[in-house]
Amino acid sequence: MRLPTTRALAAVGTSAVLTAAGSVLAPVSATGTQIWAPAAAATIHPGTMMYTKGAQCTANFVYADAVGGTYLGYAAHCAGTGGSSATNGCRTGSLPLGTRVAFSDDGNPATRGTVVGHGRLVYSSWLTMQRRHEQRKNVCAFNDLALVRVSPADVTKVNPSVPSLGGPLGIDRDGTAAGDPVYTYGNSSLRAGTSALSVHIGVSLGDQAADGGWSHPVYTVAPGIPGDSGSGFLDAQGRALGVLSTVELAPLTDENGVGDLAHELRYARLHSGIAGLHLVRGTEPFQPPL
Repeated sequence: MRLPTTRALAAVGTSAVLTAAGSVLAPVSATGTQIWAPAAAATIHPGTMMYTKGAQCTANFVYADAVGGTYLGYAAHCAGTGGSSATNGCRTGSLPLGTRVAFSDDGNPATRGTVVGHGRLVYSSWLTMQRRHEQRKNVCAFNDLALVRVSPADVTKVNPSVPSLGGPLGIDRDGTAAGDPVYTYGNSSLRAGTSALSVHIGVSLGDQAADGGWSHPVYTVAPGIPGDSGSGFLDAQGRALGVLSTVELAPLTDENGVGDLAHELRYARLHSGIAGLHLVRGTEPFQPPL
């Protein structure tokens, strides 16, 4: 897909944000409002599959910075180099910043499907915590967010709305109580790109005081499966609650560990060096399934 020229954008009342080197970042309106692809046509969005050196995870939400850069979020462990049980972000190795990530919407167990775009890993909570010698146990255990900057040529394919659910409408900052409904869109390649299998309804199991607000244990009727890691959870009001970090596959339990996005994003703002980093709200209204 060819990026519109500045002349073409101007013809419809838009312009392009340019870096100092002149590369196009994101189309914006004449009033400075960023323009997104229509939700129905976007090929990069929350729920997009993200492939990193063969490992596959799912995008949670779209983020932006002060100068028009566009990012997809997933879990930091998606770029981890330890085993599946290595979940301490302060100790476990990770691929370096700059690692290339491919985006796809129709992968399956045999192939990652049609690649619809690319990006580069530009922030990892794990690498950041190790650089800062983070010692807080809850932070090391639950701070599991990474950001992949979408390549300039692909930003016109992005929409920030969660497929089938809409939103996010902001960020949940007060946590959850036992029984509160939660919603997520997990698009593991094990579902072979079947969107009807990707929406999950669940309930909070009640936040644990010992976690310091960093984690939300939740139960989903259709459990998360390998490849769903990194996907985003919404609360009952359509606000971004958190990022899927762990999936429990033991018999008779479908518990998921969800890292708190408010805490994770605050940490990223403080230590990523990305000026003006923020969650982008969806263009579509939040419509939870009945």
